[in-house]
Amino acid sequence: MRRVVAAAVAAALLALTGCAGGAASDRPLVVVSTNILGDVVSNLVGDDVEVVTLMRPGADPHSFEISAAEAARMRSADLLVANGLGLEEGLQQHLDAAADAGVDTFVAGDVVSVLPYTSTDADGADDPHFWTDPAQMTRVVEALQPVLTGLDGVDSAAVAERSAAYRDRLETLDAEMTTAFAAIPSERRALVTNHHVFGYLADRFDFRLIGAVIPGGTTLAAPSTSDLADLVSAIDEAGVATIFAESSSPDRLVRALADEADRRVEVTELFTESLTDASGDAPDYLTMMRVNTERIATGLSP
Repeated sequence: MRRVVAAAVAAALLALTGCAGGAASDRPLVVVSTNILGDVVSNLVGDDVEVVTLMRPGADPHSFEISAAEAARMRSADLLVANGLGLEEGLQQHLDAAADAGVDTFVAGDVVSVLPYTSTDADGADDPHFWTDPAQMTRVVEALQPVLTGLDGVDSAAVAERSAAYRDRLETLDAEMTTAFAAIPSERRALVTNHHVFGYLADRFDFRLIGAVIPGGTTLAAPSTSDLADLVSAIDEAGVATIFAESSSPDRLVRALADEADRRVEVTELFTESLTDASGDAPDYLTMMRVNTERIATGLSP
């Protein structure tokens, strides 16, 4: 009986070790910080690579945290893919520790054309939300391809083929967004959101950023009474009919702001910083962008 119990315990420990450390797989291990980048990486590598995405569906990239086991797995990865530009605030210490341990790291923010926040309350910091412009994501895919093909055991021709196909899908998305937003009269292209997340989209598709309920570039900040009063004035002056709440951030403040405005203001949910699970409306990056495009176009059209 003792031998049976001992064997069962040994088998359980072996299984746990394999799950935590990835030792059971001969494939290269790529650990990705955000689920948006995790989806893109998975589309490029197929089954050649084990992709582990740290950020759960619906999480806030500014504040999500990971377990000790996940942190250890980061340090054993063949490649670490991160957004950068200050987005992963709750994860930064682990990203730094993995890099210090010698893990090869790809930072998407290093390869895009970085824009500063347009808001004065963000103190001119770099805006990390580049994925709201699909052309910026194309830059990421182009830079990721040679990094991924350099991993041991990867079929470089297959990765190149998948990368080319995904770039085509991004170009199609870009064309669809251009057409949809062109139908919105210029005087109605005004965005108000939970926090400053649409700088790249606004720059690419000619929108005005009226303001955000939460000041600065992070959801960890909080608005003051004067912030809300100033934003109400800006909304009234611009004649905004719809304001947008992000799925990864509570919309209570946005709805309170809508109640403060002396007229009817719709509140529409967008998926901006996180994908949903497979049963949600934004299970992958391309779908997320199309859903947001449709909701913005509907909310701002006459």
